[in-house]
Amino acid sequence: MRIVSLLPAATEIVALLGATDHLVGITHECDYPDIVGSRARVTKSAIPETHNPSAIDAAVREHTEQGVALFALDEKRIMALHPTVILTQALCDVCAVSETDVRALAAKIVPPPIVVTLKGETLEGIYADIRAVADAVDMNDDADELLAGLHDRVKHVHETLKAAKAPRPRVALVEWTEPLYVAGHWGPEQIQRAGGLDVLGVPGMHSSPVDMQALRASDPDIIIFAPCGYSLAAAVAEAKRCASLEAWRWMAGKQVWAMDANGLTSRPGPRVVEGIEAMACIFAPALFSAIEPWHAQRVG
Repeated sequence: MRIVSLLPAATEIVALLGATDHLVGITHECDYPDIVGSRARVTKSAIPETHNPSAIDAAVREHTEQGVALFALDEKRIMALHPTVILTQALCDVCAVSETDVRALAAKIVPPPIVVTLKGETLEGIYADIRAVADAVDMNDDADELLAGLHDRVKHVHETLKAAKAPRPRVALVEWTEPLYVAGHWGPEQIQRAGGLDVLGVPGMHSSPVDMQALRASDPDIIIFAPCGYSLAAAVAEAKRCASLEAWRWMAGKQVWAMDANGLTSRPGPRVVEGIEAMACIFAPALFSAIEPWHAQRVG
């Protein structure tokens, strides 16, 4: 079995299933766990390497309008790896290579590999994706163990909050800042399961642009900056930059946090449960242990 993963979340699923030895190719973005770093990198991005949100947005729009793919596959290298399984996604062309391009490449490989498409937009969808990957790599027993553990961890958070009758703070999860977006998909569900009330996001729906006035009027108690694809350090820098701007001055007096989006909110993989646990530490600090410093940092 030879697995090529074209999505960081899929790489994490493979690793946590215990199939790392079968992983032969990964994306330019795959960075967890550390052991995957020695694998062949088979994608590259046309998006500039910057944490300037408006510059990234402009580049994405320009490439989209011109019909130019945001991500390129190293077809020769992938074919040379002779994959038997290719993992891809059908959720977001801004986040990873398109499923259409992957299937076109797979059709050129002899014998053709199994193509598994991840498309989870909710926690249950992510769990289903884990199962789909496990089916393809014949690791269903390992998936049973992994999924049972994830469900138990979410249940523990729920039961702790329920037993304490913990109040639900109003929460805004900022997924992009210029233009302003609040998180959709599994983000609102993470907030809900962590004991918060999402003020604008809709579970299972795409992340949506919002007007700054609408965000302010939603009156969140807690604002979490987790720009898609940002590390904790990058999210902290962006949160501090925004807090210095006049448009964001209304946040004064509220809890403002930056979170490791790459690890905890952006990727539809097992670590979204770690994101729920981290959020629970923010929302109900008296009920849970202190938040890990590599998960999130308070900036206001």
